[in-house]
Amino acid sequence: MSSTWNPYALYESYRLSANVPRRGLLVEGRPALSQFDPQKVARYVLLTVRDPLCAYDEDPATQLARRLDDAEQIGRSGMFTTWTGRYRDVALTVVSGGSGSPEAELIMHELLEFTDADTFVRVGGSGGYHPKVAPGDVVIASGVVRDEGMTQAYIPASYPAVASHDVVVAMARAADGLGQPFHIGVTRSSDSDFCGVGRPSVGGYFQPWHMDILETWARAGVLNGDRESAAIVTLAALFGKRGGSVCSVADNVIADAEFQAGAGHASSMDIALAGVVELAAMDAEAEAGAGLLSARA
Repeated sequence: MSSTWNPYALYESYRLSANVPRRGLLVEGRPALSQFDPQKVARYVLLTVRDPLCAYDEDPATQLARRLDDAEQIGRSGMFTTWTGRYRDVALTVVSGGSGSPEAELIMHELLEFTDADTFVRVGGSGGYHPKVAPGDVVIASGVVRDEGMTQAYIPASYPAVASHDVVVAMARAADGLGQPFHIGVTRSSDSDFCGVGRPSVGGYFQPWHMDILETWARAGVLNGDRESAAIVTLAALFGKRGGSVCSVADNVIADAEFQAGAGHASSMDIALAGVVELAAMDAEAEAGAGLLSARA
């Protein structure tokens, strides 16, 4: 590859580039949509959704912040609430927002553009696809089927949404240490939460191609489905960062397991917090090893 290659050259040749704020919109010097203080965002970020199906007692970022030491609300807008604190002496940031891949894009853009955070983990609820996944279980995504539209505005669907190996290992270690029921495997993200996941819409509306959606993906080994994991994992990977997903499972249509609001969600939050601690220890060990190699060179 030529040393003069510029990945931004294409945008620089865009006729309207001078008319578009290159870094996004600002309000009083802060990212407009989140209004967080970029200097106070930690390296590790947990992203949550204000999802009534998870049976939160309050805003999920605020709920998680209550478990942090020295928690400080560093941003609040009409769309997102952001807290930073410490869990077992590891600094982390927790964000809550609305549902779906497009809204996940908004917060990921501001985190990637304005902060030094390098690790992003989706923590939320999902529906079970594979018969072996039961309500109350937690799925740690090894990868995500990009069956939503937002990420395809960035890169063709053939680009793989592969979760960071570091994140997967750290979350699995945490789940194992906590004794929580969990699976590691593929998650599917879709935009539709009704017909697109094999559930009828208004008045029982359905089409023939909806009938085999769940079984098609279950036969392929997909474990669960949500709306945000593809956005977080794909955007993190595209911009050289680490992404992952830890989702509780609330129901499973194929297994005839009825919906249970909030099933397993306390476990997913426990795993995410403990997983960040594991990841911080792994990072510290890797950085110490790199420093030792550098000193010997």
